[in-house]
This record gives sequence, structure tokens and C-alpha cells, in this order.
Amino acid sequence: MYACALAFTMLLHVGKLQRLNQRRCDLIAKVVVQQLSRSSSVFTHSCYDGLYPGHIPTTPIQKALLAVGSGVAALQNPYRHDMVAVLGETTGRLALINLRDRMRNDPEGYTVLTERPRIRLSTLDLTKLASLPDGSFGREYLRFLEDNRVTPDTRADVKFVDNEELAYVMQRYREVHDLLHTLLGMPTNMLGEVAVKWFEAAQTGLPMCALGAVLGPLKLNASRLQKLFTALGPWAVQNGRKARCVLSIFYEKRWEQSLEDIRQELNIDPPPLILSASNKRST
Repeated sequence: MYACALAFTMLLHVGKLQRLNQRRCDLIAKVVVQQLSRSSSVFTHSCYDGLYPGHIPTTPIQKALLAVGSGVAALQNPYRHDMVAVLGETTGRLALINLRDRMRNDPEGYTVLTERPRIRLSTLDLTKLASLPDGSFGREYLRFLEDNRVTPDTRADVKFVDNEELAYVMQRYREVHDLLHTLLGMPTNMLGEVAVKWFEAAQTGLPMCALGAVLGPLKLNASRLQKLFTALGPWAVQNGRKARCVLSIFYEKRWEQSLEDIRQELNIDPPPLILSASNKRST
């Protein structure tokens, strides 16, 4: 309910936000970034509390200010991943607790929480992934990275979550995002990102996902809106609701498994439409 309320409230103000010119939005983003840098410098050198490396303690008021500033900046430019990251960390505590509990109650998810695997170029054997047969999860994930020209190293480290275990849950969510694109068969253009956000909103309950799901369609043209509302959207929401918790899979041990087998295990249906990765960031 909190996620929906936040998304609806932001939607009510979207008309006003859209009238902000680029200079104002850039200024807001700059203020947020300066606040991050200032806070990071102060806490790193004077009062690091040891929750986890890079943690920046913040008061509820500071979190609220960061949430508003990052939300405006992310709305203006959805590809500002730093702003999207801050928004997620400052608004997602209740959803993260729910995700953590779901992982704890799943044997494989509990193993993920215990071992804390990370998805980085330094932890991936790209040569091995390239040698896997077509249709295997690892090979299709590598194909996704190559076709969309993305890398797992672009995922920012968590800073503002005031619990070490919940911080890892948020980090895992970020690093699993590209794997979800692979599982859902969605590219990284705007339509593909919105479809994934609809799935994530239904699956995770994170407010930033709900916000992206509500506001993302405003960036789409008429033909893509039709695809979203008639096919991809209903499919994404339905599968997000019925699928097993996607954070509870130890993907690093599943590279050789077929993509279709993992979809069936997660209870995810194949996409109703095949989208091309050639027009990245098109709307």
C-alpha cells in the first residue's frame, strides 16, 4: 500500500514536474550529489559506525530530503542510476524487510543470504559463459550484456540502508536486475525497462519500482504504450505476483541450466512479445 500511495502521489504532481526546465532539474540533481559527497566525506572520516563499508547514517529528515531530490532527478532522467539508487535506499525499508524474510524462508535464498555472492565482472568467468551452449542461462545472460552494451559493474554500492542484512538484500536486487532482463527477455530500451519495472513492482513492493512502473509509460510513444498496456504490462504484473522470489535463486550456480528450465522453476511465463535490443533508450 505504501508503494502504491507513493507512486500515486508522485503521479499527481507529474504535470508540475514535467514543467520544470532542464536547468532546475540539473540543479536539484547537483544538490543531491553534493549532499551525498558531503555526507560521505564527513561520516567516512569522523563517525563511521561499522555497519558495512560505505554506509552513511542519515536521519529520517535527511532520508526524506534525499528521497525527494533523487525522485525529481530520476523522473527527469530515468537513466540517472545514481539518483534511482538513492531513491530506492531511502524509501524501501519495509519492502526490504519483506524480501529478506522471504529469502530466509527459502532454503536457496537462505544460502544466498549466508554466503553473500556478488555479481561483478571480477566474479564472472566470461570465457566460461561464452563457451556454454545457446539457450543456457549463462550464455543468454552474456548475450544480453553484449547486445545491450551493459556491464554489472555499473550497479552502485548501497549507502543509506541502516541495516547490514537489508543493505545486502538491496545490493542483491540491483545486481539481479540484469538477470531479470534475461529471464524476462526484455532489452534495456525504455519499453523493456518499464516492463521489467512492472514485474519488479509486483514482485518486490519497492516504492521506486512502483514509481517507475507508474511514471515510465509517460516516456513512451503511442505504439509502445499499446504494446505495454495490451500485452507486456499485464504479463509482467501477473508473473511478478505469481513467481517465486527472484532474489532467492543462487544464479551463480545456475549458469549451465537452461533459461527455460529456470523460468519454469520460478513460474515465469515467456514474454508475449519479442523486443529488439538494437534501439537502446528509444521510447
